[in-house]
Amino acid sequence: MDEPKSLDSLFKEKLFRIPDYQRGYAWGREQLDAFWEDLINLPDGRSHYTGVLTLKEIPVSEVHEDAKEFWLVDDHSYKLYHIVDGQQRLTTFTLFLQAFNELLRSLPENKGLTDNLIYLTDTLSIAAVESKFLFEVKPAGDAFRTYKFGYTVDNPSYEYMRYRILGETGGGTVRETFYTLNLSNGKRYFMEQLRAWHEQQGIEGLQNIYRTLTKRFLFNEYIIKDEFDVFVAFETMNNRGKALSDLELLKNRLIYLTTLYTDAELDPAERRDLRELVNDAWKEVYFQLGRNKSKPLNDDDFLRAHWMMYFKFSRQTGRDYIKFLLDEQFTPQRVHRKMVQPVELEEAEEQTSEADQDIDDENALEITEATEARELVMVAELRPNEIRDYVKSLKASSVHWFRTFYPAMSEDLTRKETEWLQRLNRLGMAYFRPLLMAILKKYDDPGQRIGIFKEIERFVFVVFRLTQTRSNYRSSEFSNAVRAIDRGDMDLAELKQRLRNQMGFTFADEGHFDADEFYFLLQKKFENGQGYYGWSGLRYFLYEYELSLLSSSRQKKVDWSDLLKTPKDRISIEHIYPQSETPAWKPVFKGIRKREREAHLNSLGNLLLLSSAINSSLQNDAFVEKKKAKCNHDGTKLRNGYADGSHSEIEVSHCEDWGPNEIRERGIRLLKFMEKRWDVRFEDDHAREELLFIGSADGEESDEGVPE
Repeated sequence: MDEPKSLDSLFKEKLFRIPDYQRGYAWGREQLDAFWEDLINLPDGRSHYTGVLTLKEIPVSEVHEDAKEFWLVDDHSYKLYHIVDGQQRLTTFTLFLQAFNELLRSLPENKGLTDNLIYLTDTLSIAAVESKFLFEVKPAGDAFRTYKFGYTVDNPSYEYMRYRILGETGGGTVRETFYTLNLSNGKRYFMEQLRAWHEQQGIEGLQNIYRTLTKRFLFNEYIIKDEFDVFVAFETMNNRGKALSDLELLKNRLIYLTTLYTDAELDPAERRDLRELVNDAWKEVYFQLGRNKSKPLNDDDFLRAHWMMYFKFSRQTGRDYIKFLLDEQFTPQRVHRKMVQPVELEEAEEQTSEADQDIDDENALEITEATEARELVMVAELRPNEIRDYVKSLKASSVHWFRTFYPAMSEDLTRKETEWLQRLNRLGMAYFRPLLMAILKKYDDPGQRIGIFKEIERFVFVVFRLTQTRSNYRSSEFSNAVRAIDRGDMDLAELKQRLRNQMGFTFADEGHFDADEFYFLLQKKFENGQGYYGWSGLRYFLYEYELSLLSSSRQKKVDWSDLLKTPKDRISIEHIYPQSETPAWKPVFKGIRKREREAHLNSLGNLLLLSSAINSSLQNDAFVEKKKAKCNHDGTKLRNGYADGSHSEIEVSHCEDWGPNEIRERGIRLLKFMEKRWDVRFEDDHAREELLFIGSADGEESDEGVPE
């Protein structure tokens, strides 16, 4: 290995490409901060060792004549290299330089000037910087850019780097993933840092930082020889910054396996097609996982869920799935290990004369055996079609995995499907998300899908919110059902029956809901001073009640995000009778002991879903004040009141006053809604009264029906 080289030296007569088996740009703020700190804090006269840059030279014979690199490598003025290790650092360098040039263009003194007239120093223009580190422009014919550093055309980030980062025109619509989001964030990060640096240090500061990066950041360059396996090198090297994800390792492995088959097993066209299929699948997977750029999905979670659906379920929660995929299923040994494959051969039957017919009849058995002659050939234990089928399934499944998280962003779902998937996300899916992915993949009929969504939602609410059932109850059964659904070994009717059977323990022999578990769960909550306020199902339950009050003539007044906008997660649940009693409330609860008042405080009927966190300013106001908006002396509204809040608030505002009777009546009404909404029937009125934890109260039970 030669002496360490500066970036100035590395980029001489070299073109760098990130090949298809590499992942996208993975650096985030932590790694960018470290890069920036290394850059600005490097003492004068010192160099910064950045690491090893591992490269694989691509022969000129392997560069197609229609490739953008061909005109530079054909005359041997440049050499083309694939980056095996070090791409994250070189990508960061490229993002930095592009941000650097764009900042220089934006300075007032450079407005309207072309790149060859904008100078960083007296002799160095940004056009020269671009030519040295970013791209060359072919001077004749159809002028186009050839980038010094970038992705190969089959890499998912290829177009985004060209058109969104490096500013090439004519890109049109460019697909984005969470890797492209990292590219965008990296460029934005350096734009902000450089702008602040320029404000503090001026143009001299920019000159110094450019010289430091290009001349004093040093790499050891290592060129892999032809006989060395670049795929194995990539898989085993430790990357600085962020480790490879399992999904990234798997992509590299599958592409590697396509190179191991003999031409008899996989001819060149088939080999190229299979490799393109892997790349195309990963493009789709990365797109779906990063489609919601603000909340990208975890790729390893998806890979494990798909493994469960495609191969098998394991009770282990560690890395058993990737060990199976890389160490058992998709291994080089299974390609090298050959099996005998019998091949049926069709033999022509020679036409015979009638005179020979009798003789042929006597030899019929021999002729039959000859006709069924078979040839034996040797084939790989892991067939190319196994890789092909797996990759196709992975690609298709990524679409449905995304739908389970973000149904509102999925164009092909009906409104009702979207609503029920949103319910499941609000409630919490427990271990059912892979099963939902399999159902969406296997079944196209919205009616069938909605029906099973409802059953799963009811199961989760009744089993995990109304009882103290452990979170892994029947997890093995329904996780194994994921593969059964995908393979067609189980239909939705059987799945529905299993869901109902396994929640049967929550119902008494007489058919009513056995409320003992729910009662004991709440009893613990009331003993620790929380009551229903500490029940894990409260927000979901009150939100569903709010939705039940909607009608075609009513406008939705509260969104689920209102309940999640603060770290406390419960800021939008109001105690109507307040936690801190003021003098205005004392007459209403006169004669009721402190312990009973605390029970009323956290009873179900006293808890109200608010339309906005601003209503937390209601706090301890008297009920009559809570019902109306509060304004200052000039009539400006300071906060809403119940009367112009959520539909639940409006319903409560119709009460003249608020005390023990109102808390009890509303609590009974909410429990009746629970019975109707989730098809659970409490044994009798006494069972409902007990679940309120406030004892008996004067007045008859309200006979108001559950809102439609």
